[in-house]
Amino acid sequence: MENIIRIEGKVNFSITLDPGVWIFDDRRIDLDTYFIEEKRVKTDELEEYTKAVSKHWEREIREGAIYPPTLKSERKYEKEKLLNGTFGIKFGPFLHNAEPQPDSSKVVFVGEDNELEVDIPTAQEIILAFSKNGKPLKENGPVHVYLEDGSNHAEPLTGVHKIIVK
Repeated sequence: MENIIRIEGKVNFSITLDPGVWIFDDRRIDLDTYFIEEKRVKTDELEEYTKAVSKHWEREIREGAIYPPTLKSERKYEKEKLLNGTFGIKFGPFLHNAEPQPDSSKVVFVGEDNELEVDIPTAQEIILAFSKNGKPLKENGPVHVYLEDGSNHAEPLTGVHKIIVK
């Protein structure tokens, strides 16, 4: 139970989050490169989906429907990346599912030593880091909180075990 995070407070649905399963979530973000990129352009999900489908379609046109060795090596590379990567996930979808009540305006991330209080639009952009070098965050986890702009990249809020909507 120490790796479970609760979203509670002024929400219609109290939700429990298990960061251990986020490694399988397609929404995960590679934190090794996320804060290094100079310019991140926000794209909508439809545009990302269209690009992914176009890439797959274009490969099938070029190489045919057979599975060439390059496809196997790509899968192996993706597996290695999962086993060795540092990942996070945006908090927005989880907050959306908890349905904050109309009179709520703040979200408090409760860490082991301190707290971070932000307004709801900022909270939706928060990144919850859940793995480092392919391993779950055990010592000072289960998640670390990063601001989307990377301003606290060197010193994230650690040991977050509860999220309260006020």
